[in-house]
Amino acid sequence: MVFYFTSNVVSLPYTLYMGKDKYENEDLIKYGWPEDIWFHVDKHSSAHVYLRLQKGQTIEDIPKDVLADCAQLVKANSIQGCKMSSINVVYTPWGNLRKTGDMDVGQIGFHRQKDVKSMTVEKANEIINRLEKTRTERYPDLAAEKESREREERNEKKVQIQELKKKEKEEVKKKKEADELRNYTSLMKAEKMSSNQDGNESDDFM
Repeated sequence: MVFYFTSNVVSLPYTLYMGKDKYENEDLIKYGWPEDIWFHVDKHSSAHVYLRLQKGQTIEDIPKDVLADCAQLVKANSIQGCKMSSINVVYTPWGNLRKTGDMDVGQIGFHRQKDVKSMTVEKANEIINRLEKTRTERYPDLAAEKESREREERNEKKVQIQELKKKEKEEVKKKKEADELRNYTSLMKAEKMSSNQDGNESDDFM
């Protein structure tokens, strides 16, 4: 089971989601999207919360209020963290998560520590109460959803390549037409010069 939440503190709502337990977390780690940002309480156990960005957005584009929603959701779903007045939350792009065979269920590492950000979070019940009102529970086919997303991306790239080839073909055509026009102009000048010479010879003959 996966829990979904909506952060509607900005004009364009964002989707947040997390697994019910560490076994669901394994699937979320495996089938995350490049647009996903992972959140976790630092140095304490907690839920793995994901924020799904729009295509083209990066971790730097997360609105401040949306970031606060993610951090509060992680804190509220940490057995130890929820009891503390203040904690640190770490977050990083899904692509930076590293999972090896010797790790326990739900455990992860990072490919690049420099890409892991941290923020201090204090308890804010009003944020959790707002998010809880948006919560839905689903049993998604994460593998199928990711395959659909990747297929869509492949189709988009295919269209981009086709458009690029079309543009290159048009540019080649324009260049060819320009070259033909220059050659034609040069030819006309040459013929005109040749005609004038013929006329001069006629004058001399007379």
